[in-house]
Amino acid sequence: MTTDHPAERDGAKHHWFAAFSDRASNVTSSPPFYVLCVLLVLGTIVLHLAHPPLSWLIFAGDLMTSVNLLLLALLKNTERRDAHAVQRKLDAIAAALLEQREGASHEAADELRRAIRMEERT
Repeated sequence: MTTDHPAERDGAKHHWFAAFSDRASNVTSSPPFYVLCVLLVLGTIVLHLAHPPLSWLIFAGDLMTSVNLLLLALLKNTERRDAHAVQRKLDAIAAALLEQREGASHEAADELRRAIRMEERT
């Protein structure tokens, strides 16, 4: 387990968990996944109305909670990496604007060019 920011792990190398969380984010933000969630909620309501044994209700609740926690971990990873990418781009824009104003070297402009293409690497 590491406490490093997800965007700063492994340098430019794309970590397997980052790739997996990107795919999970794409799937969970799709309309078919939303329909699946609605069906699961309706199924839970029907299950409660059918008055099954208490153990079935507990199992269904535990299963939904487990899936919820796993999705939360995946989506939080993607969110943090995206927020880090946006912050790096904003920093590069600010540095380029300052460099332009002061007439200094073009290092910040080069960093801005790299930051703009950053989503290809994260």
